[in-house]
Amino acid sequence: MSGPSYNYTVETPATFFLMGVPGLQSSYLWLAISLSTMYSIALLGNMLIIIVICMDSTLQEPMYFFLCVLAAVDVVMASSVVPKMVSIFSSGDSSIGFNACFTQMYFVHAATAVETGLLLAMAFDRYVAICKPLHYRRILTARLMLGLCVTIVLRAVISMTPLSWMLSHLPFCGSKVVFHSYCEHMAVAKLVCADPMPSSLYSLVCSSIIVGSDMAFIAVSYILILRAVFNLSSKNAQLKALSTCGSHVGVMCLFYLPGISSIYIAWLWQDAVPLHIQVLLADLYLIIPPTLNPIIYGIRTKQIQERMWVLLTGFFRHGL
Repeated sequence: MSGPSYNYTVETPATFFLMGVPGLQSSYLWLAISLSTMYSIALLGNMLIIIVICMDSTLQEPMYFFLCVLAAVDVVMASSVVPKMVSIFSSGDSSIGFNACFTQMYFVHAATAVETGLLLAMAFDRYVAICKPLHYRRILTARLMLGLCVTIVLRAVISMTPLSWMLSHLPFCGSKVVFHSYCEHMAVAKLVCADPMPSSLYSLVCSSIIVGSDMAFIAVSYILILRAVFNLSSKNAQLKALSTCGSHVGVMCLFYLPGISSIYIAWLWQDAVPLHIQVLLADLYLIIPPTLNPIIYGIRTKQIQERMWVLLTGFFRHGL
C-alpha cells in the first residue's frame, strides 16, 4: 500500500507573518506594555546578577557560577522573542524573514534546553550543599562545574540543531501566516506542504526525553533535600531551608508547567483548547522565568543582595 502523495511547488518564502495572539487583538496594547515591563525587569535583573557575580571575588562558589550562567541564558531566551512580540503588539510589524524565523526558533529551543539543564545542575548543587555539606567543595570542583555547563550546552546544540534543520528544508507553499507570536516549531510546521511528521515527532520525543529526565532528577534531588531538612534539629534552619526550596520549586513550576502544557496540548488537545490559550502558554514560559529568576535566585540571596546594593549606591553616587 503506497503512502500519501504530495503535489506542491517547492518555494522558499522570503518572509513569514506572525499572527501574534489570535483572538486577543483588542488586548495588544496591554500585552505590549506588560511584556515591555517584564522584559525590562528581566534584562536589568539578570545583567545586574552577571555583573555582581563577575566583579566580586567572594561570589565564586558553584551556586553563583550556575546562577551567572542561568542569568545569561535568561537574557538570550527573553531577547530571542520579546522584542519582536512587542513590535507586533504595539506597531503591527509582524513580518519576519525566513532565515530570521528559523534562527529565532533555534535560539528559543536551544535556550530552553540549556535552561532545564541548568535548573537540574542547581538542584544538584543544593542537594550537595544541604545533604553533604562537609564534602561540598570536594565534590563541586571548578572542573566539574565547567564540565556540567559544557555538557548542558552540547546537549542543547546536538538535540536542537536537527529540529530547525529538518523543518527549514521542507517545502513551503500557500499561507505564510504563522498563527503564533514567535516562530514556534509546531506553528511553522503547519505551513509546509510536505509531511511534517518526522520533524514534529522528533520535537515531541526529544523534548519529552530532555524535560522528563531533568524533572525526574530534580524531583529526586528535592525529595532528598526535604528529607535532610526535616532531620535538622533547629526549627529556624528548617524554615529557612523550606523557604528557599519552596521559592526554587515555584520558579521551576512556572517554567516547566506552561512549557509541557504547550507541547502536549499541541499534540493531544489542539482542537479542545482555544488557540490564544495555546499561544499564551508558549509565551509565558519564555518570559516569566527570566523575569522571576533574578528575584528568586538573586535578590533573595543575601550575599548578592548586599553586593547589588553596594554596586547601585556606588553607581548613583558616582553619577551624581
